[in-house]
Amino acid sequence: MPGPAAGSAVSGRRGSRARTLAQVYRHFGEVDAAGTSPLYERVAVALSESDEALRAIAAAPARKRHPTLILAALHDLALAGRAPALAAAYAAADGAAAAGAAIDTLLRMTDSVVAIAVRRQTRTNETRRCAVLFPAIAEAARRAGADAVGLIDVGCAAGLNLQVDRVGIAYSNGQSLGDPSSPVQLSSSIVGDRPVPTRAMPEVVARIGVDPDPVDPTDPDDARWLRACLPPDQPERVARLEAELQLAATAPPLLLRGDAVEVVPDAFARVPADALPVVTTTWALSHFSLERRLRFLHRLDEAAAGRPLAWVSAEGVGVAPAIPTLGDRRASGHSVIGLALFDRSALRAEAIGRCWSRGRLLAWLTDSDTSPQVGAA
Repeated sequence: MPGPAAGSAVSGRRGSRARTLAQVYRHFGEVDAAGTSPLYERVAVALSESDEALRAIAAAPARKRHPTLILAALHDLALAGRAPALAAAYAAADGAAAAGAAIDTLLRMTDSVVAIAVRRQTRTNETRRCAVLFPAIAEAARRAGADAVGLIDVGCAAGLNLQVDRVGIAYSNGQSLGDPSSPVQLSSSIVGDRPVPTRAMPEVVARIGVDPDPVDPTDPDDARWLRACLPPDQPERVARLEAELQLAATAPPLLLRGDAVEVVPDAFARVPADALPVVTTTWALSHFSLERRLRFLHRLDEAAAGRPLAWVSAEGVGVAPAIPTLGDRRASGHSVIGLALFDRSALRAEAIGRCWSRGRLLAWLTDSDTSPQVGAA
């Protein structure tokens, strides 16, 4: 049995952990949520000041205690009708009431909150990144001479990116792409004076998502979780998600569960033979080790032994193997848009743009009208 000194040391370590968790929640409220979600700012700070709430949060595994996940779990209970007081406070945008109801819900339903957090992960795959994907996929098809494409989105979450051809996109320089009558309308600001290519998207004949834990936008529980991952006081994002879910329901993607390195070959096999498989990764490879990224590239190369394929990426500088970094620093704050074309033994990889804030800003770099097609001399 430990003596007084040992007991004090144990107590001190526990107190240190509690203070650290409190600091995480206070920082989230005062820095991350400040200015974007007043409700979550109040709730997160209130949680940071409640010893009981912090003890409840600590019942979750360490990697499942992050504010975004715990707040989403609480929101999920509210949306499911299991936390009516919290739901009412959120609907009224009452920060003080929401803070109190969140603590009360967390204390009363600790097991439920922890169970949701353990089973789920936060999902923020909005279709805004389609402003980057649309011109890049169309360019890949042009270079490969393809009249149809099969989309394979890696790390797809709910597969909302697979609706890229069915959204409308307005760029700040007056250009537009996609469907102007689509319920999902996006915008992106152009950086620099080079326009994006405005050619149409070829016919999409397959929509396949690959994810270790895919979320089905047509499943009521999964759709509710996507809603729960958004702060309730961001009406524009909530409305856009509702439009995205409605769009996905009319052309549901095929979702394949598993590690991309292992599952991608199966995805290729599901793309019709007369279509160009186009793999897309948007900030997905950063979750892979360097070894797995290289194995992923090798898988693409293996698949190209039987048919041409394209890979469109939007990843941090230096994250996507084979894509040039343009001399940019890894901590530059932007991402590189890559286009790789595989045709049997040939690989042509190019950085075709830069983007910031998941597609809110886009700089196109290439002159697509003079880019060579695969197989050209």
